[in-house]
Amino acid sequence: MNLQHLFAATGDRTVRYALSGAGGGFARTLLAQTPRVPGLEPAALCDHGVDWLHAMLLELGYAHDALRICADAPAVRRAAADGRTVLVRSGDLLAECGWDILVEATGDPASGYATARRALTDGRHVAMVSKEVDSVAGLHLAELARAHDVVYTTADGDQPANLIGLVTWVRLLGLDVVAVGKSSEYDLVLDPAAGTVTQLDTCVPAPGLADLLTLGDDPRATLAARTEAVAALPTGATADYCEMAVVANGTGFRPDTERLHYPVARVAELADVYALRADGGVLHRPGAVDVFTALRLPDEASFAGGVFVVVRTGDPVTWETLRGKGHVVSRDGRYAAVYLPYHLMGVETPVTLLSAVLHHRPSGGTDPRGHAVLAGRARRTLTAGTVLDMGGHHHDVTGVQAVLLAAEDAPDDVAPLYLAAHRTLAADVPAGELLTLGHLADPDPDLLHAWHSGRTARPATAPAPADGTPVNGS
Repeated sequence: MNLQHLFAATGDRTVRYALSGAGGGFARTLLAQTPRVPGLEPAALCDHGVDWLHAMLLELGYAHDALRICADAPAVRRAAADGRTVLVRSGDLLAECGWDILVEATGDPASGYATARRALTDGRHVAMVSKEVDSVAGLHLAELARAHDVVYTTADGDQPANLIGLVTWVRLLGLDVVAVGKSSEYDLVLDPAAGTVTQLDTCVPAPGLADLLTLGDDPRATLAARTEAVAALPTGATADYCEMAVVANGTGFRPDTERLHYPVARVAELADVYALRADGGVLHRPGAVDVFTALRLPDEASFAGGVFVVVRTGDPVTWETLRGKGHVVSRDGRYAAVYLPYHLMGVETPVTLLSAVLHHRPSGGTDPRGHAVLAGRARRTLTAGTVLDMGGHHHDVTGVQAVLLAAEDAPDDVAPLYLAAHRTLAADVPAGELLTLGHLADPDPDLLHAWHSGRTARPATAPAPADGTPVNGS
């Protein structure tokens, strides 16, 4: 599709956005790209480190006299009237000036939800980058958007929106989807000569891994041996589970297992790995959402951050033709993988902002429902009074292993992981037990209301039959 044609008939309209969490990495990529996109400009930017934000904008080439730091509502209104880009520390001040769409990128469940809710009830669109917010309150926010005739959407450039977009494309083409997913954030880079594997900045011995570069006659046995060979490296990140929760609720796909499979796989193997178990793959049933860890050699391109869809093939001649053109088709010809090996963060997000404001169309799912729950199990016994701190690059919750539950497997009193973040435990949680709402002494009341409201407003459709793709959206 020619996207320039898509927006060609919108005239001279300028789309103006507010951005919360404007000092973060995703925000920087959007702010860096914005001056290069005709008809798009930042109206209001919010971050606790507003002085640092101001310095970053100057570094990016924004004019000093185009920016104004404001400490209160009257100052915001004056700056906006003067045509300045407003910089504020408090999200409460964003509403004091005019803009079309909020980009929520704080990653903070409570404050991100409050800012998004205010925008929607004020009749403004929201592009949600904070998957932590979406995993708890996304369904409720989508309901608010419907009630106020505005758009609530995931944002292009982040893996959930990119994957949802890829899923809608393959469904439009009538392809029979078996699995959808993404790679983990960091590849495993094998040096066969040294017998080592590197993940980001960590290099460990991986004896025997060089002998496992092909799947062999028993793919699951090879995958198990690879996992053992790289056991010294971490597998899985909380952010992966969170992103797949957003995708599940936006597409109707469900986890095949609560810890996800995380196979160590090469890109060319995806169609074999994500086949049904009867065909040698890892899946117990079709309609799965999952994450794999990409294994590659040093001179091969990275897949970290990429997304994929695995489909069952139709006409064998068609797919053998496509195999000959370099496409990923399983060895038995029954499955094929379609993928995007990248996401460009805020560099891509302008498409979402223009689409939402100019065409009233989301980049994410059009009928989100509660198909999966991002929950947590205690890694060790957690005692009453423990504060479940959230932190680190992947926003882990202290002492808690993220899990992704299919909606039908989630207890009614399950606590969504990011409702538990920063909360105090009212009771002991034995090792391995799911966190429940009853374990939390002080859940945020607004987030708790949003969680309950979202689960009850639009119940999920029934799971797909064993031989078909998910019902919702198919």
